[in-house]
Amino acid sequence: MSHLLQDRTITLIAAPMAGGPSTPQLAAALWNAGHLGFLAAGRASVEALREDMATAAKLAGGLNVGVNLFAPHPRPRYLETHSHEQCAAALGSRWTSEVDYSFGWEEKFAAVLEARPLVVSSMFGCFSAAEVQQAQERGIEAWVTVTSPDEARQAQLVGADAVIVQAASAGGHRGTWKQEDEPTTMSLPELCAAVAAGCELPLIAAGGLSTPEAVADALALEGVVAVSCGTAFLLAEEAGTSESNRAILREGQLRTAATRAFTGRVARGVITGVDEHAAATMPPVFPHLAPAPAGQKASRAWAYCLAGEGVNDCLEAPAAEIVQQLTSAASRR
Repeated sequence: MSHLLQDRTITLIAAPMAGGPSTPQLAAALWNAGHLGFLAAGRASVEALREDMATAAKLAGGLNVGVNLFAPHPRPRYLETHSHEQCAAALGSRWTSEVDYSFGWEEKFAAVLEARPLVVSSMFGCFSAAEVQQAQERGIEAWVTVTSPDEARQAQLVGADAVIVQAASAGGHRGTWKQEDEPTTMSLPELCAAVAAGCELPLIAAGGLSTPEAVADALALEGVVAVSCGTAFLLAEEAGTSESNRAILREGQLRTAATRAFTGRVARGVITGVDEHAAATMPPVFPHLAPAPAGQKASRAWAYCLAGEGVNDCLEAPAAEIVQQLTSAASRR
């Protein structure tokens, strides 16, 4: 059971956003504002993770951050009936044959145990009971991202300290433990209620929470002790969001969609040039699929800007100011 969240001093979390937005500077800014930020190590090298943890520790007066890891993936079942050659022929230069299904899990987990951040969280799967125990023995809380009541119950069985309940409105990849599964389309209140009915762990609500009112409403849900906001911090001064994606986010009037077309795994992002046929037929082949063809990464039609349903509410400001805004309605209740 989470001691970090028990007294409800920390109620806001800057969600881990792989690929650049989650920087040590952003994570430290959250801690210095009285809340919690994350380093997104899913696709980073173990060397980059160690460097980011060291930087965050200097900026936050200690390693007062969370670290998120991608759980190892099995080989996609799609490849049981389709060869790499067939996939390459169908998907062209977006197809990558050589991938690391482990995402360096063991090496990164060992680095986390050595560095001792406040929290380690998992995405796309769950820790083993032994791993949870190893983390807790070093004073590290183990949080698990879940998208269903069944996943939450399994997280509780291995001894996790809290679950991050990720709903359909969340930006980025859905954290389903089996990529072939179609994620639930339940709203955040519906999903939190379903999870709370069968899980006694503290819930961290995640999904499209980009306004003070949305944050306050989520904090009022049964079992919820904190909220996780990702999209709301994409335009933070400390975020590592690319300049091309910042330009898109500044446009306003954006629409998002949850689709496999970006990477083969269901992910919610800004609709730019997503082909509707590809979105409907893309097979579950993560992590073999690049978001854009070779040479097209800078193209607006192939923009890879993952964001949640609250994308039009992003505030371009220092992280501390965004924290103050997001928590303003909850503090008045």
